[in-house]
Amino acid sequence: MFTAEFSSYAKKFLKKTEKGIALRILERIEKLSQDPFPTDVKRIVNRKEKIFRVRVGDYRVQYSVIYEKNMVFISDIEKRPRAY
Repeated sequence: MFTAEFSSYAKKFLKKTEKGIALRILERIEKLSQDPFPTDVKRIVNRKEKIFRVRVGDYRVQYSVIYEKNMVFISDIEKRPRAY
């Protein structure tokens, strides 16, 4: 089991978004902490680090997995047109 850590940008996004959407995103992040590589995960190409993304409706959650700390680091949450 992994723990989920959020960047300051991701925390800020969750605070300012609608409560229903934020709850859906947090549920998905909870599932990521149990299984960081579900079947619908995609790797973001053209990045030096290994960053992955998963869809939550119109939103994209970008994260990386840090095995040394058993952590899923949520780096960015954004709506689709601005996500990349």
